[in-house]
Parts: sequence; structure tokens; C-alpha cells
Amino acid sequence: MKELDVLLTRYLDRAWESAPTLERETFLKLLEMDDPDLYALMVNRTQSADKDIAALVQRIQALPPY
Repeated sequence: MKELDVLLTRYLDRAWESAPTLERETFLKLLEMDDPDLYALMVNRTQSADKDIAALVQRIQALPPY
């Protein structure tokens, strides 16, 4: 999905390099999710029970657009 590509690329460009190890591991878990499930998280249709994933989703959403 193009929308996911934009959000995830934004994170990679702006935050990945300085992200702590746990956040990087959490991001890799996000990448393993099915697109419809990941999209639902990113547009706040659902929330993750995993606190690390929920926090990372909020961080990604808060990144300013290019």
C-alpha cells in the first residue's frame, strides 16, 4: 500500500538511525504484519495490545510530513 510506504519510509528517513534497539526491533515486527492489519493500526481503526507497537505507531504518526 502506498500510504504505508510513505509512513514507513518517513520513519526510516527520520528516526531509524537514532532509534534505540528496542524500537528498531519493534519496527521490524511491524514490517512482518499483514498490510490490512498494519494499515488499521496506522489509521487508528485498531490499537495494538503490545505497548511497544502502540508507542511506535504513535511515534510514526507524529512525524511531520516531508
